[in-house]
Amino acid sequence: MIKEERFNWKVCLYCGIFIWFVINLLQGIFTEITEDEAYYALYGEHLAWGYFDHPPMVGLMTFLGSLLFSGNLGVRFFTVIATTLSLLVTWKIIGESKPDGRKVLLFFTLAFSVLMLNVYGFVTTPDIGLLLFSASFLLVYQKYLEDNSWRHALLLGVLMAAMVYSKYHAFLLLGLVVLSNLKLLKDGKFWVACVLAAILLVPHFVWQFGNDFPSIKYHLVQRGEPFRWSYFFEYLPNQLLVFNPLTFGAAVYVLIKHKPIDRFERSLHFVCIGFFFFFFLMTFRGHVEPHWTIVCSIPIIVLVYRKCLIDDKLKKYVRRFVLPSLVLIFVARIVLLTPLVSKMGFYGKEQYYKAIETVAGDNPVIFRGSFQKPSLYHYFTGKESSTTRDYYDRMTQFDLWQFDKEWMGKSVFICSPVYKRSTQFEVGDVCFEGYQAQRFQSANRLVSSISVKDSETMTFHRGEMIQMDFSIYNPMDYPVDFHHDEFNMSLKVHFRSSGDFAYCRYDDIAVIEPHSTYQGSLSFAIPDDIVLGPNLLVLGIGDRIESSITVGNAVAISMVD
Repeated sequence: MIKEERFNWKVCLYCGIFIWFVINLLQGIFTEITEDEAYYALYGEHLAWGYFDHPPMVGLMTFLGSLLFSGNLGVRFFTVIATTLSLLVTWKIIGESKPDGRKVLLFFTLAFSVLMLNVYGFVTTPDIGLLLFSASFLLVYQKYLEDNSWRHALLLGVLMAAMVYSKYHAFLLLGLVVLSNLKLLKDGKFWVACVLAAILLVPHFVWQFGNDFPSIKYHLVQRGEPFRWSYFFEYLPNQLLVFNPLTFGAAVYVLIKHKPIDRFERSLHFVCIGFFFFFFLMTFRGHVEPHWTIVCSIPIIVLVYRKCLIDDKLKKYVRRFVLPSLVLIFVARIVLLTPLVSKMGFYGKEQYYKAIETVAGDNPVIFRGSFQKPSLYHYFTGKESSTTRDYYDRMTQFDLWQFDKEWMGKSVFICSPVYKRSTQFEVGDVCFEGYQAQRFQSANRLVSSISVKDSETMTFHRGEMIQMDFSIYNPMDYPVDFHHDEFNMSLKVHFRSSGDFAYCRYDDIAVIEPHSTYQGSLSFAIPDDIVLGPNLLVLGIGDRIESSITVGNAVAISMVD
């Protein structure tokens, strides 16, 4: 009888895992690639120990997948594998001592009800690696608390590194686990695990140092934005959407109603509450992406499952409300395969980029202000593409790759509306603007530096004259011609609060030779309509397709009456 019961629950478990794998595999094959996935696929074509936006794990996943398959499956295969393994590891974390078919059904009900897990079951993002290695870390940590052995300690170190190589949010998870159990700070084996993780992360730290710490600057400084009430009020609805409102409600009930019974459950409570609270605070400095808390799905599944076994009200709630929601989720996944959700980025892109190819031919295609568009163009056509950016566009991995340096002076297709230059093309049902440039030139690689003269307080009044010194360095092997017949350039003063570049133009530069620096000075009056208060003074380098580029420093000033 015991053998039959064990067989039944194992059949239920592995059948459920297999169904999850097959559904995600088919969804991954037949659902069109998303914008960010094309970007990560490009990571895989240019393997490195780091990337501007993320650590390298997602690039490694797309690279390995491309060795086995082409197209969508090449990008998504290891995502399907990783999410399937994450389910198995989560079941192991639960540690069910008396499993049966009903308990397995409860587990799958909770796991499949998490909306974002269904999306991440087949869509490749850096969160996939974090989910798998976080689940593995929590499993080993659970065993480490039971058996303080060197084997578990060394495994913890390896998994710490794997988590960080997946996504920087791993540092938050690790910090919360330590906060839940401060005795770890007195544990020599745990410190050895941390040292091992640090050693394994040395190649990534070296990459960061060699590239002037782009990821750290972006995530900790450049990503900050002025406070908006919309960021504040959208946070909770987004979290409800990510986790399924019904499952999220069950999780909140458990966190409030049930106290942790041991150190491991205490760590799960800390991870859930800590992640939600930390990113709630982040809404005061900018937009918080809904999926940034997705790692909480693991402790949520474990905690709600465990408490369902001792709380009949919770179990009835899951059966009556969470279980029926799986039907809606399944329907939603089917809808993702149709044009009905084109605005979500799952449909209609291939036709658009194939149409651009018919006009651009074999010429590289330059887009403006987007890292997704050149990634998608390359994914669907296999041809070269890159992007230029202006001051308001953030830096991306394309700024480190710098593909466009190889096209200087060559023919390219500019896929962007440009005043008096671009043409509107219609290819089938697709419309886009652009033009063919015979000798491409870009200001994106120039490095500018500015300093304001005769001012110690950096406080100015409207109408006051500002004297400014500047320098522009050309790091390329090609000269930059400011009187270029297609991409003529000039310098423009820009105040960050207003977005207007017309305060002052400087047109005295002729050519900046390779690896040389131009130095100059200019003066201009502060406009009468400028916004009072803190501001940033920027020197932009503008041309026909780049309204204003700055790669150097900006000067902080203050405007008063």
